[in-house]
Amino acid sequence: MNNLKTVGLLAFMTALVVLIAQVLGFSPVTALIFAFVFNVFIYFFSDRMALKASRARPVTEAEFPQVYGIVRRLTQHTDMPMPTIYVIDSPQPNAFATGRSPKKAAVAVTTGILDILTFDELEGVLGHELAHVQNRDILISSIAAMLAAAISMVARMAFWFGRGNSRENPIGAIGAIVSLLIAPIAAMLIRFAISRTREFQADRSGAEITGRPLVLASALQKISNGTSRIPMNVNPATSQLFIDNPLKAVRGRRVSKLFSTHPPIEERVRRLTEMASGIR
Repeated sequence: MNNLKTVGLLAFMTALVVLIAQVLGFSPVTALIFAFVFNVFIYFFSDRMALKASRARPVTEAEFPQVYGIVRRLTQHTDMPMPTIYVIDSPQPNAFATGRSPKKAAVAVTTGILDILTFDELEGVLGHELAHVQNRDILISSIAAMLAAAISMVARMAFWFGRGNSRENPIGAIGAIVSLLIAPIAAMLIRFAISRTREFQADRSGAEITGRPLVLASALQKISNGTSRIPMNVNPATSQLFIDNPLKAVRGRRVSKLFSTHPPIEERVRRLTEMASGIR
């Protein structure tokens, strides 16, 4: 079901690009070219961009043997290639995975998450991140983010380089202003919706990998408490990749669910608890 939702959301997003182009005077072909170029770019460079934007640095097994040991055991259990391990020097407890395929995957954890989680809880979190890689939803989310950027770019270009003088073409000018305001919001909502559904799926898949959904639930509660207090210097474009919203400390806990990149921790914990009890 999540895969069908994702396909539908991406199809709607691409159609939105074409619609904006028609309203503002761009040809549908131009809009499709925008989408294609951005898709190709993010396919090959999304992992590098996410790691750089998050200030993650590669580490060796000698530096972090516990993380390497857990990831190696989980990847062997799931018959996945060993990802590259990164660490982010931040007191906020958080983690994310990126990469266009399991062979090109990278897993990053903050120093803060290593300080507050037990060994079993850290295993639950890393299982969650490996589930993202296994499900290949990191790539899908990245494509959605770049299409969102393409929509915003089309709207801004139309506003500044649109169809001539506003007196000669007042409708075109009004359309440019409306698109400039509405298109980025629509794109963000679609990207956020994709992220939220994927987090639920990764929670379930990660709990299946480790066999201990309650341990992941415990880790999520600790992470949520940590992210609500400690700000993290991270690019907003990559916030959806983290296991919990790293900007929550900046934006506050009472962020509207409509604009949240992550589902509520309480809902995620409830689902994991029901999973442990055998409730579907």
